[in-house]
Amino acid sequence: MTAYDIFLAPFADYGFMRRALIACLCLGLGSGPIGVFLMLRRMSLMGDAMSHAVLPGAAIGYLIAGSLSLTAMGLGGLVAGLSVALLSGLVSRMTVLQEDASFASFYLTSLALGVLIVSLRGSNIDLLHVLFGTILAIDAPALYQIGAITTVTLLALAVIYRPLVMECFDPGFLRAVGGRGPVYHFLFLLLVVLNLVASFQALGTLMAVGLMMLPAAVAQLWSRSLPAMMAIATGTAAVSGYVGLIASYHLEFASGPTIIITASLIYGFSILFAPSGVARRFFPRPHLRG
Repeated sequence: MTAYDIFLAPFADYGFMRRALIACLCLGLGSGPIGVFLMLRRMSLMGDAMSHAVLPGAAIGYLIAGSLSLTAMGLGGLVAGLSVALLSGLVSRMTVLQEDASFASFYLTSLALGVLIVSLRGSNIDLLHVLFGTILAIDAPALYQIGAITTVTLLALAVIYRPLVMECFDPGFLRAVGGRGPVYHFLFLLLVVLNLVASFQALGTLMAVGLMMLPAAVAQLWSRSLPAMMAIATGTAAVSGYVGLIASYHLEFASGPTIIITASLIYGFSILFAPSGVARRFFPRPHLRG
């Protein structure tokens, strides 16, 4: 078997592989920078909670459409994700609960409700598709939707980049200069939910956050510069998508989990050998001598 047969033939011969690869590249472009900001804002677990929060909306969209319509399920997931984000913020401001606790409560309720709704009308196969995604079944309309979400994400990040960075590192200064912190926080949550909806269509609700947080963790191990971290996260997500698709094709594994496992392997390598990794602690650089 030649290198062409291994690395290029699956995409040259099959349209569904090309569409899956383009979807992975788009998800990497949008989810990578969002994951970096989630990590900087110490909201990594909230991202995971919100990925499960889209499930009841997707399930309702599934019931209305009567099939696995990605458009209906995506719109339902967007409404559900935003509702959970807003309700969690409202509860944390009106009660003694912290925002992470209210997120956890709503996310567990949403996950159970979504699984219940799908199981009422669908089969176990439908439930598996919702939970774990069908990236090889991505069609042209779904690909256009993912591409549109990626475009909106990049344009929005370009517009709110400076206040978003300021809110991450010095929210007090942003308030002092009259910045609208809550507005940027809501816009950021909207971008998070949009990208989770896009990832949900490809990877399912249980792993939608995988291409968002694992590349961001890799980036933080390799760099301390925010632009470099965003570039590394995007590249890691893209490489994970490509290698995961190749591995799943030749080994006949499920594509979505293989992509996330690939990102996990890159993360494991980074833990050992990155500048901020374990190996540097055991083999530190010698200090400069005067």
